[in-house]
Amino acid sequence: MENTLNNNPNGMQTVDWDAKLESLGISVKKELRTKKHAFIMPEWAKGWIALIPALIFLILFMIYPILNTFVMSFVNNFYWVGNSGSSFVITNYIAALQNTRSSIHLSWGIENYIKVLTDPVFLRALGNTGLIVIISVPLTIVIGLLLAVCLNAIKPLKGLYQTIFFLPYVTNTIALGMVFNAMFSSSAGSFINVFLHMFGVDAQHWLDIYANRWNMFAVIVIYAIWNGLAFKILVFMSGLSAIDKQYYDAARIDGSSKFTIFRKITVPLLSPQILYITITSFIGACKSYSQVIALFGSGSKNFGGSDQSEWITVVGYIVKLIDSTADSAAGRGAAGCVILLLIVLAITVVQFAVSKNRVHY
Repeated sequence: MENTLNNNPNGMQTVDWDAKLESLGISVKKELRTKKHAFIMPEWAKGWIALIPALIFLILFMIYPILNTFVMSFVNNFYWVGNSGSSFVITNYIAALQNTRSSIHLSWGIENYIKVLTDPVFLRALGNTGLIVIISVPLTIVIGLLLAVCLNAIKPLKGLYQTIFFLPYVTNTIALGMVFNAMFSSSAGSFINVFLHMFGVDAQHWLDIYANRWNMFAVIVIYAIWNGLAFKILVFMSGLSAIDKQYYDAARIDGSSKFTIFRKITVPLLSPQILYITITSFIGACKSYSQVIALFGSGSKNFGGSDQSEWITVVGYIVKLIDSTADSAAGRGAAGCVILLLIVLAITVVQFAVSKNRVHY
């Protein structure tokens, strides 16, 4: 018993209960101690391990194709490619050098850019794409913002209305184009022509070879607006739900009208979402292709009109070149891609510069 007594600093005796219980034959559960590993992985290594899978896909499917396209745009001849194709010009060129006894002569230069920029078809495609961007993007943003505000204010059947406006986002582009093709059919019994007939307007040719240029453009813009509304409404509604309701309550107490509240509170507080939607919409409109061919519905190279190129876009021009069998078509298509990339980059830089003092985070 004496061995189980210890003196503490205050001079009082304490009992070592663990020793006392062990002396009586009762085992005492000791505290488990975990063994520390000698190697501890640094945080930066964990970060690289997490990033490596994504970086591999990024390099293979984004960085390399961009570099490959840039190199292709300066190559004037592809005779050495043979049946391997010019899609992987860098690796194919290295393989061709290894498999041939004679040296391969590559013709380098900016001829592809000169041919593209002086091609009337490309200039038409550039103008068509510019018109689609200038008209459809602002209309889609404004209509999407107004619809989002209205939907946010609706209480009964709110989920139903949101689902209706969200349906185009999950609908296939070609299927949606088929629906619009039927609605804007040139027959007198089509939905749009019947609707116009109620106001005394004769049946119109909208999408066939007899349709005039601006009738086709109207359908393209309506389709672009309807197809792009869903995503924009979703983004704007998420931004509206994050706005503190105290701002609206204070404005109503001050007697502000609904238009003033919308202009002074809603729009400034939604400016980050508006900037994001504007940039992504401009980029998407510059890449217009599937919606045009979906409307005219007779092949991947039909862009309307008697010559099937009335509303050809820049991406459509590139697709037609890539599908061509001409020796320099791949180089000109790559040059068109680079030109489109520079245009999109310039628009994005201008948008960031203009919105620098107008976006409130």
